[in-house]
Amino acid sequence: MLKTILSISGKPGLYKLISQAKNMLIVESLQTGKRQPAYAHEKIISLGDIAIFTDEDDVPLGEVLNAIKTKENGAKVSLDIKKADNEALRAYLAEVLPNFDRERVYTTDIKKLISWYNLLIETGNADFVEEKKTDEAAAGEEAPQAE
Repeated sequence: MLKTILSISGKPGLYKLISQAKNMLIVESLQTGKRQPAYAHEKIISLGDIAIFTDEDDVPLGEVLNAIKTKENGAKVSLDIKKADNEALRAYLAEVLPNFDRERVYTTDIKKLISWYNLLIETGNADFVEEKKTDEAAAGEEAPQAE
């Protein structure tokens, strides 16, 4: 699901990919539902391609968002990111992702992460990690059962 959710540099909020054209994408704002073009020269990144730095390997954004969802029981984050100081933001991320790299993850990144999470929850886009199908389940879906 996160592959079709986009962040566009210079534009607020998140966008859902609707269609592709020759030199642009047609995107829809998650906040307003308004459709608009996003051109090739704009910095566009899929949320599925973002990862958070940790002391070991990078953790995909979907897993971090899922950990926040588990901590908050599927609700919006209770921390007010506008009023919270840097230490409170870092402490919150440490609860969700204890081994995040404290030198390479900035407080602006944490604020963006929390605001994206809240926006995704508000708009009903809460499937952060795709369920991996087992071979048996995939085979069962492909072959109809004979009666």
